Amino acid sequence: MPPNSLPLQELPSPGAQALPAGASLDLPGLIDPVALARLYGEPMFAMPKDLYIPPDALKVFLEAFEGPLDLLLYLIRKQNFNILDIPMAAVTRQYLAYVDEIRATNLELAAEYLLMAAMLIEIKSRMLLPPKKQDSSQEAEDPRAELVRRLLEYEKIKLAAHKLNTMPQLGRDFLAARVHVEQSTQPRLPDVTLIELQEAWQSIVRRAKLVQHHVISREELSVREHMGIVLRRLQGRKFLEFEELFDAPGGVPVLVVTFIALLELAKECLLEITQAESFAPIYVRLAYTPA
Repeated sequence: MPPNSLPLQELPSPGAQALPAGASLDLPGLIDPVALARLYGEPMFAMPKDLYIPPDALKVFLEAFEGPLDLLLYLIRKQNFNILDIPMAAVTRQYLAYVDEIRATNLELAAEYLLMAAMLIEIKSRMLLPPKKQDSSQEAEDPRAELVRRLLEYEKIKLAAHKLNTMPQLGRDFLAARVHVEQSTQPRLPDVTLIELQEAWQSIVRRAKLVQHHVISREELSVREHMGIVLRRLQGRKFLEFEELFDAPGGVPVLVVTFIALLELAKECLLEITQAESFAPIYVRLAYTPA
């Protein structure tokens, strides 16, 4: 809310000295004239003839109030009135005198103060009336009770705000220390110990064990080819034990193809597979062909 003001001509300037009789601001013989204003640091002792100054520009700020409650509290505290027993006649008279002053210069600002003035007049009028009859156990309601409650709450908040404003604030009362440290352009290599190298190597080995690659290759095996191999091994022999026909170092694929080749030869009646009794060795021999 803008502070309240009065025209300049109604308030004497503090520290102003009376000029000698007949003296003028334009006289060069005046030793220490009072400057009306300063323009770019230079004092001005006379008003310019061709300069238009709006009436609102020449203002002297009086007591700055944040609102009607602030003004009312100022009047009460300045005259040491008891806030629980406010003399409404004196306070209302002083308050209305202030409102009349600001109405002449700022009607928009005076509107809020006029509302409080109406409330003060209402309280003053109610105090002139006889109190309402109530039960003997209850006291008559004081018309000032609501106003006192609002003033006490406002004063409490105002004191808390003033206390908060007195606390040091960053950027207003102090600044954060900032120090610029010049960084060296030459890089500094860290010192590595033998234990750190050993731990780094062990970490790499552990990660390598977690990542393993399996290469699957495809080998083409011919059943017909292994059928010929089995027949050639049986040539010139009466029989051969079943396990001797398999080449174990060749791997599982070779064993499987060899077994399929034996089955195909037996199917085509080129081999005879015999066993004397259960769990006895199995023998393989070429099939008998009559002459």
